[in-house]
Amino acid sequence: MKKKIKINKTVFVAMSGGVDSSVSAALLQKQGYEVVGVFIRTWHPDFLPCNEEEERRDAMRVAVSLDIPFLTFDLEDVYKKEVADYMISEYKAGRTPNPDVMCNKEVKFGAFLKKAISMGADYVATGHYAQKKLTADSFQLIAGLDSSKDQVYFLWTLKQEQLSKILFPVGHLNKTEVRKLAKKFKLPVAEKKDSQGICFLGTVDLKDFLKHYIKEKKGKVLNEKGEEVGFHDGVVFYTLGERHGFTITKKTEHDKPYYVVGKDVKKNILYVSQDKNISLIRANRRIVLDDVNWINQTPKENKNYTAQIRYHGELLPCKVIYTGEPCGTQGSPVWEVIFKEPVLVASGQSCVIYDKDICLGGGVIV
Repeated sequence: MKKKIKINKTVFVAMSGGVDSSVSAALLQKQGYEVVGVFIRTWHPDFLPCNEEEERRDAMRVAVSLDIPFLTFDLEDVYKKEVADYMISEYKAGRTPNPDVMCNKEVKFGAFLKKAISMGADYVATGHYAQKKLTADSFQLIAGLDSSKDQVYFLWTLKQEQLSKILFPVGHLNKTEVRKLAKKFKLPVAEKKDSQGICFLGTVDLKDFLKHYIKEKKGKVLNEKGEEVGFHDGVVFYTLGERHGFTITKKTEHDKPYYVVGKDVKKNILYVSQDKNISLIRANRRIVLDDVNWINQTPKENKNYTAQIRYHGELLPCKVIYTGEPCGTQGSPVWEVIFKEPVLVASGQSCVIYDKDICLGGGVIV
């Protein structure tokens, strides 16, 4: 009989009740780690249905099936302040934030990581489709093998100290392989569907959520010629590139869908066009990044990179240059991204830079 290998290292696994984190726990146990399952309690608004207890029960059932300890961390306060409140304040300012980036930064690899280490963990692990690689002197963050599930875009804020304590057990696998492993390990969530949507809202419409915190204010919708073609219920509720939620009153039989291509927050005007690549408010072949984080190396000015400005968005050819001294909300140096072709971007979005499949880091679009 083959003797089970013991690594003698303890890893706290963030178990959401889903397949990916459950398989992560099973794989680490099989590899010889002392595994502790942890369910993270987060904040949910009172007016939305909450299935947190159901998810916690699923995570607990997996822990029982693996015969591992199971803990619950209440991180509701951190979640409310750093993710939900941040998102609401950014939308009020007319920006387009990414709450999932902040969830990873402040909750999973912030408060959860710190608490786990303080309780004796050597590592934390999650079900993210991401990989890390130790080079001669630092860790690289690598895209997940399954490009359709890769989640590195949400992890650009990670630093070396954090990466040294993080494991991504399913990052080298395809989703289909993860599903097969869930069945092989006889996990009770093997057939469970993937969760969708914003980290704490799920599939609830974002505008419906925001309208509980931001007052509606009717305004004009103008086309690229400055002609009034409709109305909207508050410019802050809209994101560049979207094509729903506003009303077009000036129609013709040849109309195509209108896309949001610009916003004037002060005047509460929404600009739309039937050509989604037009931007009326900002020149966007060049964008400035604030709150920048480079994971293990700074970009070289004469090198070609690719950038992603939304999750699973197209990888856009670009160059990256340093433009100035530290400033901005975090006192971070200012960097500029120069795209090969103009792109439609909104302030507040995360722009993530890649060298092939290596995530160099990123920043927030000014």
